Amino acid sequence: MTEYFLRLLILVPLVGGLAWGSLWLWKRVQLGLPAHRPVDRPAQIVDVLTMGTSGKLAVVAFGGKTLLVAASRQGISLIAESDGDFIDA
Repeated sequence: MTEYFLRLLILVPLVGGLAWGSLWLWKRVQLGLPAHRPVDRPAQIVDVLTMGTSGKLAVVAFGGKTLLVAASRQGISLIAESDGDFIDA
């Protein structure tokens, strides 16, 4: 009986830690953002904001400009455009 409780005391935190780690990793991957931003690409995603279940707002740096775009299941549309002076890429 003691062996059962010892296994239980070891395995329950281990399984809980694995569950927490997999959820953390899933959240990280689901955002779609790379862990590091490549410098040599012409377009960079600066930030993404989820708007409900099927829409996202994204700030994209491209060609010296900063673009605010909306992405949904219906497509992608440009909302605003700026010079890009406030973005430190």
